[in-house]
Amino acid sequence: MAGTRAGGIVPTTINRGLQERLEALARDRSATLGAGVSAAILVIDNGTGEVRAHVGGTGYFDRARAGQVDLALAIRSPGSTLKPFIYGLGFEDGLVHPETLIDDRAIRYGAYAPENFDDTFHGTVTVRTALQQSLNVPALQLLETLGAGRLVARLRSAGASLIIPRETAPGLAVGLGGGGTRLVDLAHLYTALARGGDTATLIWQPADALPPAKPRRLLEPAAAWQVADVLLGAP
Repeated sequence: MAGTRAGGIVPTTINRGLQERLEALARDRSATLGAGVSAAILVIDNGTGEVRAHVGGTGYFDRARAGQVDLALAIRSPGSTLKPFIYGLGFEDGLVHPETLIDDRAIRYGAYAPENFDDTFHGTVTVRTALQQSLNVPALQLLETLGAGRLVARLRSAGASLIIPRETAPGLAVGLGGGGTRLVDLAHLYTALARGGDTATLIWQPADALPPAKPRRLLEPAAAWQVADVLLGAP
C-alpha cells in the first residue's frame, strides 16, 4: 500500500485489504462496547518485521472516541500483557517450568494487596494455568524473586520503551501494568515469542529493511518457546 505525500507517493508495508477489514472490526467492536470506547490494532509479519496493518483508533473525526489520538503510539498502561515475560525470565533461570505448582492466594506486600480480575483466588495451580488465566498473585510472587528492575531492564534492552515515575525504582506493580508503554512496543516484544527470543525490527516502509537491523534478544530460545506454548492454550 502506498500513502500520498506532497510531491509523490510513499510506499508502505501496509496490506490495504487487511487494513480496511481491521478498521471495520475496530469500529464495530468499539460500538458494541459502549460510547467513548476506542481500539487500536497492530499486525506484524513475525518473519520480516513488516507492519501489515496499523489501526490507531475508530475514526479520525469521531471526537467522542478520541479519533485523532493514535492509540497504537499513545503511552498507556500495559495491564497484564507483561506477565508472559515475567514467566519467560523465570523459565530462563530455572526457577519454574510450565508444570511447576504455584499458589494463588491472598497476599500482601506492605500496603499492596493484589487481587485477581474475578475477585477470587484459585489455590494451588500450575504455572501454565496461572499464565493462561492471567492470575496476579503467582506472577507477582515470581517477579518478587526475579526483581522488577531486572524485568524493566530486559524489556528496555530488547528495544521497548517502558516508562515508570521519575526517581522511582521499579516495583512489583510493574507486573500488573504499573507503568506506561505503547502498543507498538508491546507488539515489538511479542514478536520475540515467534522468533526464538529475538525481537523483530519493525518495518513501516520497504526502504527501512535495508540494511537489516540486528535483532535484539528478549528471551533465551527455550524460554520463548515455553511461553509461546503456554499462551497457545489461553482462552
